[in-house]
Amino acid sequence: MFTSLLIATDGSDLSNKALAAGLDLARLHNAGVTIMTATDPVSTTLGAGGFGALDAGPILDQLDAAYAAQASQILLAARTMAEAAGIAAQTLHVAQQRPADAIVQTASERGCDTIVMGSHGRRGIERMLLGSQAAEVLARATVPVLIVK
Repeated sequence: MFTSLLIATDGSDLSNKALAAGLDLARLHNAGVTIMTATDPVSTTLGAGGFGALDAGPILDQLDAAYAAQASQILLAARTMAEAAGIAAQTLHVAQQRPADAIVQTASERGCDTIVMGSHGRRGIERMLLGSQAAEVLARATVPVLIVK
């Protein structure tokens, strides 16, 4: 355990706290690190609706490009943080996939033995409405998950 860590980030303060904890864990155990971020699929419900067709392709392409640019910034900041801690980390952007799905799949594909991520700790109706990627990862992961709050 703790030989290959997957650290998930979305660039938020809480994710940065989880990133710092994951990097500390990696340093203590001389573990390999993959830092990843995921961007949700872009979808639209634009349709004909009796008013003719609307080509949403260019809009979706612009959204994809914006998501990719934001992911690049998030991963650059994470890589800089890892380098400052003396850790060589691989970075990965998984596009067009729900974060929980991307985290579980990436951990499996890369043979990671631990997942590190943050959780906002939402409860009640807020959790029902906004969901919980951390809860979903906990439920589906086949390796230990370290949740940082």
